[in-house]
Amino acid sequence: MESSSDRSCYHGKSMSEDYYKVLGVGRTASAEEISKAYRKLARKYHPDLNPDDKNAKKRFQEIQTAYDCLSDEEKRKLYDQFGPGYEQMKGGGPEASGAGPGGFGFDFNDIFGGQRSVDLGDIFRQFGGAAGPGARSRRAPGASRVADVEAEITVPLATAVLGGHAEINVDRGGISEALRVKIPAGVHEGKKIRLRGQGQAAGNQAGDLLLTVHVAPHPHFKLIGHDLELKLPITLVEAVLGAKVDVPTPGGTVTLTIPPRSQSGKRLRVKGQGVRSSQKTGDLYIELQIRLPEQLTEAQLEQLRSLASAYGSDPRRDIHW
Repeated sequence: MESSSDRSCYHGKSMSEDYYKVLGVGRTASAEEISKAYRKLARKYHPDLNPDDKNAKKRFQEIQTAYDCLSDEEKRKLYDQFGPGYEQMKGGGPEASGAGPGGFGFDFNDIFGGQRSVDLGDIFRQFGGAAGPGARSRRAPGASRVADVEAEITVPLATAVLGGHAEINVDRGGISEALRVKIPAGVHEGKKIRLRGQGQAAGNQAGDLLLTVHVAPHPHFKLIGHDLELKLPITLVEAVLGAKVDVPTPGGTVTLTIPPRSQSGKRLRVKGQGVRSSQKTGDLYIELQIRLPEQLTEAQLEQLRSLASAYGSDPRRDIHW
């Protein structure tokens, strides 16, 4: 339950100054609830995932600042008592003791339980400041460090060509977290994507996520650079007489004209139906493959035999070793 002094700290404050409201949690929220709320909001408002939202960066910074405070037990205790102004104590000057103008009006004894002999180095390290000239920042054993995280993801060919989103579990310092990643259109095998601020975090800083994209094989289409290739089965009649057939493409279904007397292996190009990116637009190359019926009647076989004379010569006459 909040005391009257706690409530007075937040009277008239904006939402960005009330860290609990920023994260959308109550003041009695557990560390796990705070962490869960932070992860949810960080994913929602991360600037890299909201390139068209001008307010996303500011909102993300507010979320990060709130989490940096409330996830630290000591900082949270000070914040609950003094509000956002607790950070001004980091300088360690006379105002921090309440002795000078604009001070907080409290005694260090109130914080350290009446202890009169206090190591100032310990005090400043606790509040994140320096102990004096030449002091070095020390990290507690086992504390996490800011670091880039590398991961791999496999996406369907349709996502690689058209763009979209994909889900991935990222291991950040032994903690696995689900992340929804935007895949840009025109991604090719082995492409590396950098997602800033999605790596391993420490305090209010975080490394990047270096994501290597793999493209899953497609049963019919093959991606080569910005071009797509398709081996298209056609009937013997369509090859001999010609035909118009429907073919699926990334841009929708198109009607392909098969010229009469087309040979198996003949390649046709459908312009502009490959991968579209800011650099270029590829084409779709279709290779015709004549497919014979699985079953033929004796009469149909006899008709085919009568076509033998139409070749005129051996079709393999030009093959040499």
